[in-house]
Amino acid sequence: MLELIIIGAGPAGLSMAAEAVLAGIPSEKIVILEKSEAHSWSIRKFYPDQKLVTANYKGKAALCKGVMCLSDSSKADTISYLDQAIESYKMNVKYLNSVHKIDRRTDGTFLVETDKGSYEGKICVIAIGMMGKPNKPDYAIPSEVRDLVTFDITTKPIRNSDVLVVGGGDSASEYAQYLNQEGNRVSFSYRKDEFSRMNEINQKSLTALFDRQEVMPILKSNITELRPYQNKVEVVFGEAEHGAKIFDVIVYALGGSTPKNFLSLLGIAFNGEEPVVKDGFETSIPGLFLIGDLSAGKKGGSIISAFNSAHEAMQKICQDYLECKL
Repeated sequence: MLELIIIGAGPAGLSMAAEAVLAGIPSEKIVILEKSEAHSWSIRKFYPDQKLVTANYKGKAALCKGVMCLSDSSKADTISYLDQAIESYKMNVKYLNSVHKIDRRTDGTFLVETDKGSYEGKICVIAIGMMGKPNKPDYAIPSEVRDLVTFDITTKPIRNSDVLVVGGGDSASEYAQYLNQEGNRVSFSYRKDEFSRMNEINQKSLTALFDRQEVMPILKSNITELRPYQNKVEVVFGEAEHGAKIFDVIVYALGGSTPKNFLSLLGIAFNGEEPVVKDGFETSIPGLFLIGDLSAGKKGGSIISAFNSAHEAMQKICQDYLECKL
């Protein structure tokens, strides 16, 4: 019987294991189940190499509460830091294990079933991220243009192209900056005329690109349709002043979505679209915790907030469930 089963080997899941080891839980009594082939898959997949992994979020100070902490770092340095944590705390990460069922048994323990086997544990912590499932637009993407539409700018190089970035958050700004540096002609579509979801640095950088006409703003715009046009994409806007425009590539940065179906099937209570978490990030199911992006809700989170959520969850676990030191 394991003491702790952690689902997800991103920053939240890895810091959860580190907190548990520091609290006195033997590393062999902890398992991390990860569906991808490597830890921190969202960072590896969705972050361009040049993108800075920022510790703060929307200008808020990055105050570390627990054992793991990180300052503003490159993608490579962030991955390296997490690699070192896995080695230092002797974490047992089971890669390519996709969880399809979690049962809380009558004795309060958990049975977690994956496509590779099953695991029994006293406590279960879900630390899966949001970025693995990017939000899609509410209009159809025709099959003829799907190869010209992406939610991930790192899969293949985009250069010397007419690119439309769609979104209004930090990732959208960073994508626009990166694509501009790669020699593309970038336009930026956002449904509002002011940015409320960007940190100050990204907002200033994007505004500077607008002012220099290096990125063309299409603000207060709502896309209603995509159409194939020769080997390009025709983007139809609902506003008459924008009309229709032709692009080589469309890049969506619409944020991530909570995998509500998976969580709902577990019996976790929801308040609207957001899962309910109590003190210490415990869900409505005793002994089942939800940390990282999923516990942050629509307001979003950061790597530091993921680390901190693991620290707070571990305090609750030591207080109420396991014999460990606070």
